[in-house]
Amino acid sequence: MTNSTPSKKVENHGVAWEQAFGYVQAVQVKDTIYVSGQLSHDDKGNLVAPAELDEDKRPADFSQMESQIRQTYVNAKTLLARYGATLDDVVEETLCVLDVPSAFAAASKVRREMYGTDVPQCASNLIGVSALAFPEQIVEITFRAVIDRPAD
Repeated sequence: MTNSTPSKKVENHGVAWEQAFGYVQAVQVKDTIYVSGQLSHDDKGNLVAPAELDEDKRPADFSQMESQIRQTYVNAKTLLARYGATLDDVVEETLCVLDVPSAFAAASKVRREMYGTDVPQCASNLIGVSALAFPEQIVEITFRAVIDRPAD
């Protein structure tokens, strides 16, 4: 019996937590690109629009939700572009958020902006969670995209 492993093409942002946690930001196998949970960091790994924390080190409010979601999509678009893909190739996304009502309102607006249409043509999940990787982080989004060409 032959063990056949599909060819993988991987991408990273080059931020510290990739090595610390031990993962890649995106991997392409055949015609599918799997994008790990993205968050709202800049190219140096600094969180964009961090939530203010209360005395318990929990987000004090969710007023930064729209800004965090927008930067998260920007980061996903950067990764997808390295595969020659765009948000038009996304078939599924999952938003993990600390506050569903604020995320629903913010994501409705940002998704229309990022996908360039009132009804983005992808399956979408919005899931409330109790915590994310960083205390100031209030959203994380994963993506799955399908393109017409296999990995190199």
